[in-house]
Order: sequence, then C-alpha cells, then structure tokens
Amino acid sequence: MTDKAASEPIFAMRSIGKNYGAVQALSGIDLDVHAGEVLAICGDNGAGKSTLIKIMSGAEAPTAGTIRLRGREVHFRSPHDALEQGVATIYQELALAPRLSIAANVFMGAELTRPLGLPFLRVLDKARMAEEARGYLRRLSVQIEDMTRPVERLSGGQRQAVAISRALRWNAEVIIMDEPTAALGVKETAQVLDLVRHLKAEGRTVLLISHNMRDVVALASRVVILRSGRKLHDLPIGNLTPDDLSHLIMSAPALAA
Repeated sequence: MTDKAASEPIFAMRSIGKNYGAVQALSGIDLDVHAGEVLAICGDNGAGKSTLIKIMSGAEAPTAGTIRLRGREVHFRSPHDALEQGVATIYQELALAPRLSIAANVFMGAELTRPLGLPFLRVLDKARMAEEARGYLRRLSVQIEDMTRPVERLSGGQRQAVAISRALRWNAEVIIMDEPTAALGVKETAQVLDLVRHLKAEGRTVLLISHNMRDVVALASRVVILRSGRKLHDLPIGNLTPDDLSHLIMSAPALAA
C-alpha cells in the first residue's frame, strides 16, 4: 500500500451544503474520517448535526458538495444503499423491532434461508441465524445465549449491541452512532462505551454524535464541533477535558485548527 493510500480518508466530505428552501442548514462542511478512528461530532442544538447525519447515512442528499468513500465519489440513494456500501447508521431510537427476536433483528433485511427439499422452495434458516447472531454479540463481549428473546426484554445497552451486531452483519466499515448513551443509566452507559471500544479494536471506524462530553473524551481521538451549520473546530482530543469541550461548543466563533 502506498503512503497516499494509507493516509487517504475512508470517508470524506467536501464543501457539503444543505438548504431547505431559504433555510441553510449546512454550509461548506469539509470532513475527513480516517480508517479505525473514533471521531466525535458535537455541537449545541441547531448546530447541524442531525442534518449532517442524514446526509452521511443516505437519508437525504446534499444540496452542494461531494462525498467520497474509500477514495471514490459516492451518491447514496437511501440508508440501505449506504449500508450496502459499508456505512451503517445507528440512531438514538435504534430502529429495532421490539417484538421480534434478537436473531430476527440482526438479520432484518438479510434473512438466511435453506432449501426445504422441493425445487425453488426455501424456508428461514432460524438455527443458523441464531448461531451467527450469537457470534456477532460474542465479538462485542456480550453474552446472551437465547437468540429467540424479544428485543423489548433487553436492557438499553443490550439493544445497542443488537443494533451494532446488525451493522457487523452487513460488514459495515463506517458506523455512525447517534447519541448512543442518551437516557441510559451508569451501568448501561459503561456497556455501550465498551461496545465502541470493541468496534475500534476490530478496526471499524466510528462517528460518534454526542452531547455527553465525558463519553467523547473517553472514546474519541478527534472532535469536530459544529455551530449554525458550519464547522467551527476540528481538533485532536489530546488533553482536552469535558469542560474544555463544553466551553468550545459554547464559546465565540474561532478559526478551526
């Protein structure tokens, strides 16, 4: 691999803008995301984070600018299109089917089947899906044996693990996590932080959108701060504290590093 290939971002955005009629939600956003890093995207309410996530995930198209994935320009037509190309988004609401089993949620949209014995007749391979779903959870150090358990009976941290397992099932290289610890208790928050660390250890790239500066400092190597639809800062975490980050988010505009 050449030095250029090694240093090229796995996911890059250039001059991204988004208008809703006369309202400019994003303007001139440049963003480089490198393979294997945990990058935090922060900002106060109305900063443009939600709009940026929608564009990254394929839920919406930008009004201006380009997106490159593994060095090639891409145009995501939908979140499923982005997922098939290796970019998964895990929203705060998780988009899980609470009454379906763990295995069914992990393989939703990509169910495994087996032949029934007659030509062209196939049925769901529930045993294989259960075994593989259990394997994805074990990769995240989550020990749940019963893959028939409905998701609604899981804790918040376990539900995050199921959503991440679905992303692993699609072999997503870039995983966008929107407020993954919102409304979770201390124990469940710690479990989710461990899940992100496992993803990083596997070499996955994580974009963490969070209002929790302690989570950001604990997980991310770099932080991008948005304000009013523009990129305000792009900084290594280094020795920054949660209070430092909060101050940067609330302080007067400054030149990005």
